[in-house]
Amino acid sequence: MSRRQQPGRKAAKAICFLLMLSLCTVGCDNPQTNVAPEEQAASKLRITFWTPFSGGDGQFMAELIQQYNNENTDHVKIEQINNNSGDYYTKLSTAIVTEEAPDIAIVHSAKYSQYAPAGFLTDLNALAIEAGVHWDDFNPTILQSTVADNKHLGIPLDTHLEVMYYNKDWLRVAGLLDEKEKPIMAEGEAGYLAFLEKIRASVPQNITPLAEPNVRIDSFWIWFSFYNQMKQDGGRFYTDDGKAAAIDNPSALKSLEFVNSLYTKKLILPNINDQIQSFAKGNAATLISGVWGTGTLEKAPDLHFGVTKIPQIYDHPAAWGDSHTFSLPFHEKPDKQKQLAAIKFANWVAAHGASWAKAGHIPAVKKAVASEEFQKLKYRPDYASAADDVKYFPNQPRQGSINDELVREFEKMMAGQITPQEVLQNAQKIININLQIQQNTPQQ
Repeated sequence: MSRRQQPGRKAAKAICFLLMLSLCTVGCDNPQTNVAPEEQAASKLRITFWTPFSGGDGQFMAELIQQYNNENTDHVKIEQINNNSGDYYTKLSTAIVTEEAPDIAIVHSAKYSQYAPAGFLTDLNALAIEAGVHWDDFNPTILQSTVADNKHLGIPLDTHLEVMYYNKDWLRVAGLLDEKEKPIMAEGEAGYLAFLEKIRASVPQNITPLAEPNVRIDSFWIWFSFYNQMKQDGGRFYTDDGKAAAIDNPSALKSLEFVNSLYTKKLILPNINDQIQSFAKGNAATLISGVWGTGTLEKAPDLHFGVTKIPQIYDHPAAWGDSHTFSLPFHEKPDKQKQLAAIKFANWVAAHGASWAKAGHIPAVKKAVASEEFQKLKYRPDYASAADDVKYFPNQPRQGSINDELVREFEKMMAGQITPQEVLQNAQKIININLQIQQNTPQQ
């Protein structure tokens, strides 16, 4: 991606930015405007750090930043600027185009498919070596999600993926809890269905065997997880050359029909809006959701639960996931001193991933997972090995738009308006239309 050497760089970035924001508009604030004069005059090198974190995530990151600022001796001060997650990427994209971007920012791996082709992220290959980063320290599956065109574009912090929560009390009633308080479940479609059906036969009628909503993206994540477990065409969205859709295939249909059957067989009770709260209140025997639910559920009173990897339905383990990463937004005239300071900070936080894991996430640094601090945490070690099985959405610039449209097709299926086969037929058309739009998009 040698765009940085081309003339008209700003114009090209602006065109790309407008295309990325074609479906939304938002005003953006200059991150520097609220800085007190005394801070600007301080002797320490000020590194601005943008995050979309709130709740527990925001608290744990703030604690890590405070610890880093107290411990480091490089005369560097990290200042976290929290943003609303709903318009975070709109603000960040705007800031990059207008040369008002922070020194470092959290970027989800799923955004690399858009940000990398746009030239929005800084190549870290040489900078990371100078800053003392060792790529071998990171889980290779997670690390790969931050690489494009053989360039490292971020320091991975974690992976957050689908796991299965289970209510020990309800599984015990159903006779599905072993002596180690782990679920008793056979692999495969039949094994998972038998597990849920036995729960349904054993618990009160108002208790759902599995808690999932029939709107939003949750069922899409479950399908993507199971689809990626298949050896033949597992997870396939596109032809090998990436020029056409290939999602309408037997494996995609088989896994989608299975997910739909969980709803049609009433193994998921209808009209569940907030599945995590349903589980927290004891109204569900199991829940498939992201690891971020761990922090919420462990605070729920009188809830006796466990966590494990999602069921293996097909040929091998796999689960949808994403990652928080530290990236350096592109600047026309970068300050190398700030770049190195920012990378050193990111590498330090990643190494202290056991503290970040309190939010539920799996650290990207292997030693952080193996550390005594992490292994002493409740629940997290029970699903930590799932990091090796995480499956990210395809690296396609329009994948976000495609996913949004496919989720709407899933919602129609959940409402009984279309069949799984029709979902995939529609998905095939949606993908091809988006690929045509991409083909007609001006290139830098």
